[in-house]
Parts: sequence; structure tokens; C-alpha cells
Amino acid sequence: MRKPRRIWVVNQADTDLHDRFVGQESGRVMSLENALQTSIETIPECLAAGYIDMESGMLLGVQTTETQPDDVLEALATATADLFQGQSISEIEAKFKAESGHEGDGHYFQEIIVFSENLLHVFMRTKMYPEHVICYICRKSANPGMVLAKSKMNLERVSAAV
Repeated sequence: MRKPRRIWVVNQADTDLHDRFVGQESGRVMSLENALQTSIETIPECLAAGYIDMESGMLLGVQTTETQPDDVLEALATATADLFQGQSISEIEAKFKAESGHEGDGHYFQEIIVFSENLLHVFMRTKMYPEHVICYICRKSANPGMVLAKSKMNLERVSAAV
């Protein structure tokens, strides 16, 4: 298991970040594993959370309520990269950017929600690292609006833990 990274508070800007994300007692930003676990606990009916680096194709962190086979978890990283960076989606993204007048090198698609037979999947690009995506998997019975709202609330805290 990877050792949690510690970031010590040294100035007022760091103190503000510290207070927003981890509280005043610990003096460090929480580990990625802890941030994902906290997300699972706050997002309605959440079963799993994963953090994917699409450039490397690696699943950098994962927390689940049940044990999952490694090949399923690795497939999540590959599927996420295809979902955001596949040829067809890249072409659609370029057309939408051109039609809407969106300028810049940023990505047009930031969030993708997928409803499967039994599950609700939320994929969100992080603002801090645009090539990173957080994936939350919830039961289909969860309220999609609440899942999306709580997912957005957890986005910065999780990406700050990387």
C-alpha cells in the first residue's frame, strides 16, 4: 500500500487550503485513498470510487465497498480513457467546440454520466489535472441529481490529494 503523502502548512494560503480540505487538527492533506473513501461515504448509494490518469492509462487510486477483481479495475481505467479521448468523442468534442465558439485548448466535455442496467456511473475531469478523471459508481436507485451534486462537492478535495 502506498504511503500517504504529507503536505505541511507553511503560510496563510496553505492554511486556507488546509482548513477547507482537511480541518485544523491533522496538518496535512488527506491521502488519495482516504479522500476516495470519504467520497464514497458522502455520495448517495456509492459503491466505488476510482481516480484515473488518462495520459498513463493508470488507475491511481480506488476504493470499493466490495472486493473487485484487478482486471475489472484496470478495465475501468482503459474504458475511461476511451470515453473521454476516443476518436469519435474527440471528433464530436471538436465540432461542439467549433459550433459554440469555445476557444482554447481546454476540453469541452467535463462530466459524463452513464446509466447501466443496475448502476449509475459518474465520470468527472478534475480542474486541477485535466487529464485526470474521478469515477463514482452508485446504485441505480440513487437520485442522479444528488449523486452529481455530491460528486462535484468532492471533486477538489480528491484531486488535491494527488
